[in-house]
Amino acid sequence: MKAERKEVNAIVLDVLMKGHVDDPRPQFKREPIVQAMGLEQFKLLELVPKPSVFIELHERVYIGDSERVKIERVKRRIGYEELTPTARGELPFIIAEIIKEREADFVSFFNKAISITPRLHMLHLLPGIGKKLMWEILEERNKKPFASLADISARIKSIPHPEKMIQARIIEELEVKETKYHVFTTR
Repeated sequence: MKAERKEVNAIVLDVLMKGHVDDPRPQFKREPIVQAMGLEQFKLLELVPKPSVFIELHERVYIGDSERVKIERVKRRIGYEELTPTARGELPFIIAEIIKEREADFVSFFNKAISITPRLHMLHLLPGIGKKLMWEILEERNKKPFASLADISARIKSIPHPEKMIQARIIEELEVKETKYHVFTTR
């Protein structure tokens, strides 16, 4: 079995300075919690901040193996259903930020996506892409690889916002536990 890669950097979704509200322990015994999402694999995590540090929403924090400035430890990996309402609300905005920053990775997906089974192509996993649109994408990329998300929307008229399709797929992969194929996230 392949060893799971660790996230090195995360982006803050919510800060719970007094821990979880449903924690049965008295407030003075609860530890502060930061809910965050990894920047590479979109893993949802609970982090424990170092004492007396100030952490803001959308802040990037280092969680790798070297010396950490603001985070004491990664407490655990969490599921979408464990996110606070604030974290769930911030998630689409943060995913949109990451897609902009890592645009080349997502354009590469459109350029390199392959068939998974004889009846299912990776492109079908994006919301709104059926057989006809999939063939249009494949024909266009065979003429010339896509250079950017703007290039995709310019050449494929029925995809005005490819970044929104990617964002919807990432959220679906995080929300639905039974998702069979993970294109952008890890289980």
